[in-house]
Amino acid sequence: MRTPRHVQLTRLMAVGSLLGLIVLGLAWELWLAPVRPGGTLLALKVLPLCVPLTGLLKNRMYTYRWLSLMVWLYFTEGVVRASGDRAPSNYLAMLEVLLCVVLFVACALHVRLRLQHAKATALTDPAAAPVNP
Repeated sequence: MRTPRHVQLTRLMAVGSLLGLIVLGLAWELWLAPVRPGGTLLALKVLPLCVPLTGLLKNRMYTYRWLSLMVWLYFTEGVVRASGDRAPSNYLAMLEVLLCVVLFVACALHVRLRLQHAKATALTDPAAAPVNP
């Protein structure tokens, strides 16, 4: 049985927003509005975001679960910097907050919809259902 379109859409939203956070973090700290001219080591904050990218691309359920918790660290940074930094850094921080919310919603919906799909598949065809979703 194929994965429903809405489950695939949440996966694309999660991967897209995670990639957006990685690109934003690098561009922000290296070129757009670095804390110091020439860029800073704050660009290294995107390294932890590269770890779950592999799990999302392999469609691992566990990755969606723990990423939905980890994203709140970046959300907090965005809220703090949006309220304390000057333009253009505060606008970039607001974009970070938006991407974090999209990533959280996408991860939460993906887990929920995928579990519902696995349950429905198990009820209709027990032989085709995955053992561990």
